[in-house]
Amino acid sequence: MVSPGALRVVRCGGSALRGARAVFSADSYLLCASGDFVKVYCVSTEETLRLMGGHADLVTGIQLNPHNHMQLYSSSLDGTIKLWDFMDGIPIKTFTVGSKLLALYAPASAEDSVFAVIPKKGERDTFQLVSVKLTKGAGQDLEAKELSVVLDGVGASVKHIAFGREGAYVVSVKDVNLQVYFFKRKLLNRFSLSTVKTKGGDNHFSCVVCHPTEDCIATGHADGKIRLWRNFHHKKEYTYSTLHWHHDIVMDLAFSMEGTRLLSGGVESVLVQWHNESSCQKDFLPRLGSPIEYISMSSDGALCCTLHTDNRITIINSNLRFSRSIQGLIKSRDVKTGLVVDPRTKALVLNGEPGHLQFYSLQSDQQLFSLDIVQRQYIHQAGLKQSDLVKVAFSAQGTWLATVEESEEVTDPELQLKLWFYNEEAQSFKLNTRINTPHDNHITDMCFRDMDELGDDSLILVTTGRDCVFKVWVMVEDTDPEAQQSVSWSCDFVGSYRNYQATNCCFSEDGSLLAVSFEETVTVWDSLTWDLKCTFCHPPGNIRNICFGRLTCSKYLIGATDYGFLCCWNLLTCALEWSAHLNIVVLQPDPLSEHIAAVSWLSKESSLFVFKPNEPRPIYIQRNLCKEKILLAAFVPRDEPEMISSEKYRWLRKSQLFFLTDTQELMTLSTKSLEERLTPSSKQLAVEESLPVTPFSLLLGKHRRQQAQEDVDLGKPVVHNKQEQASPAVKELLHTPAHVLPSASFLCTIFINSLLISKENKSAEEVADEVEMESEKAEDESDEEDITAMEQEDTSHMELLGEMTCKLSKSQEKELRKIRKTDYSWISAF
Repeated sequence: MVSPGALRVVRCGGSALRGARAVFSADSYLLCASGDFVKVYCVSTEETLRLMGGHADLVTGIQLNPHNHMQLYSSSLDGTIKLWDFMDGIPIKTFTVGSKLLALYAPASAEDSVFAVIPKKGERDTFQLVSVKLTKGAGQDLEAKELSVVLDGVGASVKHIAFGREGAYVVSVKDVNLQVYFFKRKLLNRFSLSTVKTKGGDNHFSCVVCHPTEDCIATGHADGKIRLWRNFHHKKEYTYSTLHWHHDIVMDLAFSMEGTRLLSGGVESVLVQWHNESSCQKDFLPRLGSPIEYISMSSDGALCCTLHTDNRITIINSNLRFSRSIQGLIKSRDVKTGLVVDPRTKALVLNGEPGHLQFYSLQSDQQLFSLDIVQRQYIHQAGLKQSDLVKVAFSAQGTWLATVEESEEVTDPELQLKLWFYNEEAQSFKLNTRINTPHDNHITDMCFRDMDELGDDSLILVTTGRDCVFKVWVMVEDTDPEAQQSVSWSCDFVGSYRNYQATNCCFSEDGSLLAVSFEETVTVWDSLTWDLKCTFCHPPGNIRNICFGRLTCSKYLIGATDYGFLCCWNLLTCALEWSAHLNIVVLQPDPLSEHIAAVSWLSKESSLFVFKPNEPRPIYIQRNLCKEKILLAAFVPRDEPEMISSEKYRWLRKSQLFFLTDTQELMTLSTKSLEERLTPSSKQLAVEESLPVTPFSLLLGKHRRQQAQEDVDLGKPVVHNKQEQASPAVKELLHTPAHVLPSASFLCTIFINSLLISKENKSAEEVADEVEMESEKAEDESDEEDITAMEQEDTSHMELLGEMTCKLSKSQEKELRKIRKTDYSWISAF
């Protein structure tokens, strides 16, 4: 049972992987900053091994501990630096700096300190590079307030600072200025480029890296040029050479481990490899999918990693050959399709890379596959009008998929409606019908009517458009002898209402009614005869969302207006049942219950309301759900209903609510208690819980199995301790190597609480065992007091559950035990 705690908002995908450069560990793990977490990937399998959480804000930097490569430093906007054992996902130390940390550096030359970029106090948009002395102490939470300023006026990005050979100097770039600070000589040299843009050139710095073995600095610029700086120890005698291939800003640079190769990436989605600092000798790895944000090298130089603006991770071999790609929730330019659930795989379906539809697995945090809908090469060029995917709908069984693509033209868009059929052999969708210009203007919504018991004859697709009509599309037999499929789709009916723009559509649960909104009016149509049955209106304000109630609430129709009203109409009485003054931006019904989730946006605050249409009072309200604006939401059915004891959260029992913010972060709601969340990423541990991983666990498990077998042999009932089995605190002690366990003070309270036995009813077997252990003298005593006490305890406990049960007294249990021990084997003779 999940303990009834407050719902927590949990990030579950889509967090930007480009908050910092990725880091390769010595044993082929890849570590990436992802929102508030640090993700650990296995390079060979592309699997997410664990998710290390503990920061209260975005992670801005990750660095391997140069003195222990099994440990990792991470910095965050919450003002803390954490030291992790990333193999087990356990935080070892937390250093509180007390200021926002925007970047982190851990050069090997620093013994007991790291470097970070922090905002300068009293000045806006001004940053400093400081040295942070990491305090030594026995506790897990330590203060790290001893800061010393190294450079002023630095850039806020991790790409704007680099440490030189053996940590002898640090380089900073900002605007058109380059600074080099030498630690031993305490000397600062400044270099400036011209601010005048000539012949399309732009000298502004975008990134900087240092050669690993020589005194050489490589800088990227906004005009696509790369400069290699030498002899910068002298302020006036410095030199630089120029490399140029990129047509736009150089987004990142990286030297190979030996320094013989330089890698560069930008908006062209091409990784360029430069040899011997020559423009003539270079290699290319094109078509990487999206602009390159960061480039990282492994310590042995065998692998390279590129992080892209759409959250894609590409692993590349040293010979500049594509190895594999790690894709979670791909960030698109704009999620126009909404959040749709694939009935077949329970995957979230939404816009992916341009022109593609991504199928995202919530369980593995990985992209299952990407379906090319537009089937055209996308050109990364600002201002170019291209076609993109805007609408998606699935049939109830997931056998049919409808997509709408349109060009970015506002006045006269090119429209295409495509119907796809799922091919079992290919395990993918195959294009069945392409309809050019299905409407004369933008398509605003579409939905399927799919009643399982009637088969394909009941399958209907409805589209609504700004051309003031809605259209009904049905399947017909294909009469073309050269056609490869037996059926195709064609228009069967066109409906309109007073020449208003059609904005939304949805079918009732049984498919008998279709609701279509026309600006301020909702119309209800019979889906068999296409007769207009009734209309509902709630001016002022256009209808923003509509949905039917389900199950016991199927007689209600819900609508939200853009003027801040939530309305519920009764379809039987054709009257307004109730209304509420709420600025609802998301209205999402649960497909498996009567519950409807509504998200409002007011005063820069997203709030969640969960209600049943037959009850005007919400059953759950969560103010200030998250910092970002929520744009989309979806209920995803659970594989098995979750046991939730609190009546307040029963609406999450059958389905889980996911929502997407304007920063394209995917979040969900969790009822997990603090104790269940004690062990970070315990579900992602590579070793299964059933396997002992320490000698102590091995011996203890063997002893328990032997004891249980002896009890069974003796005929004793085996009583399992629920607290002992389910305690994460015990699992923490038994499954974690001793050298990385947190301090005892951190685990003590939760561990002791996990050993306490809650007041609960004892089973008949437990009561019988206790009676057996009592002496004969105790058996002869009166049972009245014991019976009264037990009945009182049982009554108070069962009242909490809202029910009463009768319990046997000890004397009755004693009689029952005697009957149980009586030998009835003589009956077998008959």
